[in-house]
Amino acid sequence: MIQAFEPLSEGLEPGVAEPFPLCLERTLGAEVCESGTQFALWAPSARTVTLRLFTRGSSEQSDDMLIETMTMAKQSDGAWTAALPRNLDGVYYDYLLEFDGGVTHRSADPWARAAGVNGRRSMVVDLARTDPEGWDEDERPRTPTSETMVWEAHVGSFSNNPHSGVPEEHRGKYLAFTYDDTTLDGDGEHPTCMNYLRDLGVTAVQLLPFYDYGSVDERDPSQFNWGYDPLNYNVPEGSFSTDPYDGANRITECKRMIQSLHANGIKVIMDVVYNHMYSADNWFERTVPGYYLRRNDDGTLANGSGCGDDMQTERAMFRRFIVESVTYWAREYHLDGFRFDLMGLIDVQTMNMVRASLDRLPGGESILMYGEPWAAGPTNTLPGTELANKEGLRYLNTRIGHFCDRTRDAIKGHVFYMERKGYVNGDAKANKPLIELGADAWRAPETNEGEAGQIIQYVSAHDDLTLWDKLTMSMCEGDEQLDAIFDAEPSPQTTAVLEANKLAAGIIYTAAGIPFMLAGEEFGKTKHGNDNSFDSGKEVNEVDWRRAWRMGELRDYYRRLIALRRANPDWFDAEHIAVDAPGNAVAYRMHDTAVTVNPDADDHTIAADKLTHAYADDAHDELPMPAGADDDTAQPRWVCVLDSTMHDGMPDPRRTESVDGRMPMPARSLRVWRLETGRDTR
Repeated sequence: MIQAFEPLSEGLEPGVAEPFPLCLERTLGAEVCESGTQFALWAPSARTVTLRLFTRGSSEQSDDMLIETMTMAKQSDGAWTAALPRNLDGVYYDYLLEFDGGVTHRSADPWARAAGVNGRRSMVVDLARTDPEGWDEDERPRTPTSETMVWEAHVGSFSNNPHSGVPEEHRGKYLAFTYDDTTLDGDGEHPTCMNYLRDLGVTAVQLLPFYDYGSVDERDPSQFNWGYDPLNYNVPEGSFSTDPYDGANRITECKRMIQSLHANGIKVIMDVVYNHMYSADNWFERTVPGYYLRRNDDGTLANGSGCGDDMQTERAMFRRFIVESVTYWAREYHLDGFRFDLMGLIDVQTMNMVRASLDRLPGGESILMYGEPWAAGPTNTLPGTELANKEGLRYLNTRIGHFCDRTRDAIKGHVFYMERKGYVNGDAKANKPLIELGADAWRAPETNEGEAGQIIQYVSAHDDLTLWDKLTMSMCEGDEQLDAIFDAEPSPQTTAVLEANKLAAGIIYTAAGIPFMLAGEEFGKTKHGNDNSFDSGKEVNEVDWRRAWRMGELRDYYRRLIALRRANPDWFDAEHIAVDAPGNAVAYRMHDTAVTVNPDADDHTIAADKLTHAYADDAHDELPMPAGADDDTAQPRWVCVLDSTMHDGMPDPRRTESVDGRMPMPARSLRVWRLETGRDTR
C-alpha cells in the first residue's frame, strides 16, 4: 500500500539548533497496512501519550462510544507509536498527552487525512475506498502554463445562488461542480456553473481554501467563511460535503469535484494557508507546546499574519509537514497547483523544497506554485531565515510565481484606498510608464521580479474591493458610497466604469505573465463596497448568475479576450516592446501582435510604422514580416482583431484597419492588432 505521507528527510536538517530529537524518517499519522493499523505522533516533550478510539467523530452524536484506549510507546526520534492487528478504517481517534506538571492536552492528529464533524476527532481512512468511479483514469489537463488563465472562486459561492440551476441539495457543495449542463433557473439557454466555465474559456480554477477550517459549524448550512483559518490541513472541509459526519464522504465528494473539472479540461489550484492557523491553541501546539509558533523576544506570539499565531515554517518538523502536506494533496487529489496565502511569511527553503518534492511526482513539473510575496505585518524568525517576500524572490526557484501588486495598482489605483485612481480610472499620466513596464511583466533591469512565468497579472481577487466596486467608487462624483452605482443601472457613470473595466481586462490579458481574475470580474461582480467579505454571508459573496447574463456586453468581451489569449500563447513570455504613443496612450508590440490603449477622452492615432518597426533598434532584431512581405506588391498592414468600444469586442473592419499609415485609437479604447500582408492594388 502507498503510504499516506512518504517521509521526505532530504534537506530537512535544521539550520539552527533544534530543542528536541527530530522525526524525519518515520511515517506519521494513522496508516492502514497489511498487518493492521499503525499510529505515530511526534510529541517529544510529552511524558505519556494515550490513543483513544471512538465509534463516531463527535461526542454529541447519540451512538458515540469509546471503543478502546492504548498507551503508546515512545521512540528515540520523539515519536509515540501504537500498532493494532486489525483494519480500523472508519474508526475515529484522538490523543491524550500528559506533560510535566500534570498538564494534560487532548488533541486530534495534526497529520490526519480524515476527520469527523467539525474536525475535533481524526479518523482512520483507507484512501482507496474514497476514490470515485474512474479516479484511476483521471488525469491533469495538459494545458501548458502559457495558456493558463485562472478564475478564482469559493467552493460554496460557485453555486450558492438560487438561480444557479444546481439542485438545492447540492448548492454550495463539492457536487455542484459535477453538473455539466446547468442553466439559469433551468431555462436551457443561459449556461451557469461548469457549463458557463466551458463557455467562458478559462483553463484553471483557483479555489479558496477547501481543507478543513475552523470558522464555520459544519452542521449549520447557513454559515459562511472564506476559510483562511486551517484546523486540519490534510482533511477536506466538511461543510461542502453532503454528510459532514462521515469522514470518508467529504474525501470522495472533493475528489469528484476535481474529477469533473479535469473532465472539462480545467486545472484545479488549491489555496493553502501554512502561515497561520485557526487558533494558537491548535493541534500542533497541543502536541509539542512552544515549538511550532513564532514568538517575539518577549515571549508573545508573532503576528505577521494579522491572525495572532504565525507558524514557524523554518522549524524542521513544520517544514517537513508543509512539504509532505502539499505533496499529499497533489498526489492523492490530483491537484494542478497551489496558491500560498501570505507567502511572505514562509521561508524560502521550505518553498523550494515543496517545489522539488512536487517535481518528483509523475508529471509534477507541470504543477503550478505561486503566492503572495508579502505579509500583513512583521514577524520574528529564527536566525538565518530568508522569507519568500519581495526581498526574497531572487532566492526562489524560477517556477514559483507571485502576485504582482504593482500591475494591479498601476491599472486601478492603490488597493487600500478606494478613492485612489489608476491608469484606467483617472490618473493615466502618472501611471503610463508603469503600464508599459507591467505589460512586459516588469522585466526591465531596474524593476525585474523574475521570469514572465513567475508573474501573476491581476486587477481583482477575493481580497479588497472587486474591480467593479473599486472603479465605481473611485470614478463617481460626491460621496463614494452614496453615489456608487454598484448595480450597473444605465447611466453615464455606468458607461464610464464599463469602459474602464474593459481597459483593465485588456491590459491584463495581453500582458506577459499568467492572467488571473476573481470569479465574476467578467460581469462586473459587486459586493456593494464591502472590501473584506470573509464572513459577510453567502449572498454578498456568491456568483450572481443573473448578473452574469445581464452584463452580457462585458462578459462577451472577456470571453473574446480569453479566446485571443489562448490562441496566442506566445503573449505569455514574448517581450512586449513599448513605443512612443500620443497623450496618455500606450502601445506595445509582441511578435506579430500589437496593443494600443487610450485612456483619454480624446481620440488619437499612432503611426503604424512605429509598431511595424518596434524591434528595429539597437536592442532588438527586426522580427520577420508575415509571409509574402518580401513580395514587392505586398504591403504590411495592421488589422484590428479586438476592439473594446464594440459590444463584444468584435471589431468593425471598416473602422479599424490602419489607414494612410495611421492606426486609430478612439477615446477610452483598447485594441488588439494583427500584422498582416495586403496587396497594393492602387
